[in-house]
Amino acid sequence: MKDWLMEHKVYVIIFLFIAAIGGYYFVQQENQETIASPPSSIENMKEKEEVSEEAVKKQEETVQQPEWLMVDVKGQINQPGVYTAKAGDRVMDVINLAGGFTELADQSQVNLAQHVQDEMVIYIPAMGEAGTGAAVAAASGGGTAAGGESQNKGKININKADASELENLPGIGPSKAAAIIEYRETSGPFNTPEDLKNISGIGDKTFEKLKDLVAVQ
Repeated sequence: MKDWLMEHKVYVIIFLFIAAIGGYYFVQQENQETIASPPSSIENMKEKEEVSEEAVKKQEETVQQPEWLMVDVKGQINQPGVYTAKAGDRVMDVINLAGGFTELADQSQVNLAQHVQDEMVIYIPAMGEAGTGAAVAAASGGGTAAGGESQNKGKININKADASELENLPGIGPSKAAAIIEYRETSGPFNTPEDLKNISGIGDKTFEKLKDLVAVQ
């Protein structure tokens, strides 16, 4: 064997050299593939995270409960009262909850497509009822504020309103609007909404329609 190795020493050295080069090249190829693979893995991880976030968002949207609103319905309605509505409901939806209109209801003065708000007052006037342009009025948006401004938001201030604003109230025509203005100019500002009953022609029945739509400031 030794003699054979001695005779073929040159060939053995060449073979070992070629094998060493081949082994080094093979190791380098594996290292390059290993280095190149992380970006692909990172991209896969990002895709999985995005899918996971979308799934969480969808689950949160499914679990979220609708916002509930309290709406007061008055006037020519079969079942007046306070009703619970969902965010996005319209005036017509709440009127249906209240049993619908009576035969005397003047639907032309109400915006049935309007979205309802929390603490809203919906007043449905009778046919021929004067000054009912503001048949739907939003009350306060909730909470309390200094001076009661939040509670009076959306209401007509009878101490400052002009004749045209007052005529928007149910049952208040030009003559009663003029009487309200004359009263506050001669007797001083209204202290409470109930003071309206001091005006000739405004009794308990008319005041019942007005009490949730007016304020004094």
